[in-house]
Amino acid sequence: MTLDFLGSTTRTHRCGELRAADAGKPVVLMGWINRRRDHGDLIFLDLRDRTGITQVVLDKSLSGHDALAKAEASRPEYVIAAIGKVRLRDESLVNPKMPTGAIEVLATELLILNDAKTPPFSPADDAIQNEEMRLKYRYIDLRRAEMQQNFLVRHKVNQAIRQTLSDEGFLEIETPFMTRSTPEGARDYLVPSRVHPGTFYALPQSPQIFKQILMISGFDRYFQIARCFRDEDLRADRQPEFTQIDLEMTFPTQDQVFAVVERFLTASFAAVGETINTPFLRMSYDEAIRKYGIDKPDMRLPAMADLTEVLTPELRTTLKIEQKLPVLGFVIPSVGELSGTARKSLLSEVRASFGDSGLDLLDLVRLRTAEQFVPLADAISEKLNAELAAFNGSSLTTNDLAVVVTPKLETPEMWNFDRQWIWKRVGQLRLELAKKYADKHGLFEKKGTPEDYKFLWVTDFPMYEWNEEKKTWDAAHHPFTSPHEEDIISGALFNDKGAVRASAYDVVLNGLELGSGSIRIHRKDVQAEIFRSLGMSDEEAKERFGFFLDALEYGTPPHGGIALGIDRIVMLLAGAQSLREVIAFPKTAKAIDLMVDAPSHATDMQLKELHLRPTVRT
Repeated sequence: MTLDFLGSTTRTHRCGELRAADAGKPVVLMGWINRRRDHGDLIFLDLRDRTGITQVVLDKSLSGHDALAKAEASRPEYVIAAIGKVRLRDESLVNPKMPTGAIEVLATELLILNDAKTPPFSPADDAIQNEEMRLKYRYIDLRRAEMQQNFLVRHKVNQAIRQTLSDEGFLEIETPFMTRSTPEGARDYLVPSRVHPGTFYALPQSPQIFKQILMISGFDRYFQIARCFRDEDLRADRQPEFTQIDLEMTFPTQDQVFAVVERFLTASFAAVGETINTPFLRMSYDEAIRKYGIDKPDMRLPAMADLTEVLTPELRTTLKIEQKLPVLGFVIPSVGELSGTARKSLLSEVRASFGDSGLDLLDLVRLRTAEQFVPLADAISEKLNAELAAFNGSSLTTNDLAVVVTPKLETPEMWNFDRQWIWKRVGQLRLELAKKYADKHGLFEKKGTPEDYKFLWVTDFPMYEWNEEKKTWDAAHHPFTSPHEEDIISGALFNDKGAVRASAYDVVLNGLELGSGSIRIHRKDVQAEIFRSLGMSDEEAKERFGFFLDALEYGTPPHGGIALGIDRIVMLLAGAQSLREVIAFPKTAKAIDLMVDAPSHATDMQLKELHLRPTVRT
């Protein structure tokens, strides 16, 4: 088959643009054949581009021999140009599911611009189960309407953020990809230097130090849609390279940072037709752990209830519950009344998940069968009912799943050196059961209202975490986070590190952390103390961060900022289940790009130029 040249032919419309009002117009459409149907006298070609699909008709009595021959030879994914006239479909043939369903194009001329092998899957299919195949043939997968819509969402979000921050006086400034290694919490990707043998650049895990230096440089307000790189284990919402909206501002209060973020999130959600409520709810880290057992609470579920005081020492002795540890409960609403068999099965499943931790369940149904424990069951129900009422105004019924977790005798106060482990384990169970019964309670389903998006600011994180094994204090965040001013003034920073709070904050949406930020350290004496408290000598700090410590001595203003994951925001707005659905060319869970077959081996010449020699680890 001879292919046609495009020549001077120009496209007049895109495939998703034509409507009934365009009837009678001469048009030139170009795109891919989505489907082909041969009805003898009529050949139908569904022509597709990223805007949609238009039905093109070749009629033996009207279209001409050459156009018909090309239509007969064409196949799905051929690239063609269809030249003809728009006409209304018969009323009985209108397709209400297609925006272009009221019209079709009667083609009088067809250009086959390129042919195509039979693809391993069709972009016309709604879902392709084999994800490895999708990633290997990503250029075909990206033709699918669902994927194209995801990237339209991404584009709109990016543009809305850029416009909002520009309007607020932020300057978009790029920072280097090739820099030096600094502690950011994950492994660096290293780039060997050819010019300086034996030395390496590091790809940035974030633009952290550079954006602080931009504030020292007097730019006042900076932002960047920044590419970041982290060599860490992957999962559905994590990739080795990702994109974040990164911003920094001078002389900020925490409230000012929050207000800026809430405004650009409002604009970016509005860009794709979604409304969110502001200001976002705020909660301290301690409250989040105490009420939800996690520092990124999913507010679409009721909070946990603290039942510790309900269990008196006498009741604990009778029920063989450890005296000094917390008793916690929670409700998963609208699960439906469980049968005796289903309830016993659930109790066994949860107890098995606790393993040898020492945690157990207190069965409220069984508790009520013993007269002496009915007042206890009533008191527990009253506490759980209060949390449910605070959540949605309803009262506890037999359709709601009430769960009470108790520590058995000799349950350890600390697990893996964590004194908050019981709150965290119960919080984890709360989420597991909410997912298990999601189809019944429907709390995760979108209703088309602002309540679909439960935003939250989590504040006042601990500055340090005690490392029981090493007997040292470790930074809970990066070492450029400022302690609370009150904790510097009081001397706690120097004398009581366990009490020091960080001026750090996270923005959370529906149980996912969207981003983290902080007010930064702008004084050299405080920065030096933080480095020392992390076991870094003054010499080591100067070796690793000398340029930054030097910069702090030249009039550094108070500053702070935040970085939010663009990929996660788009994933939530697109209703996708994985970041791979909103990243054009993602990696697999093993950090492999199946399309280009990366990573790959370097040639001997490349290694020689870089003064490297590979070795095999045994």
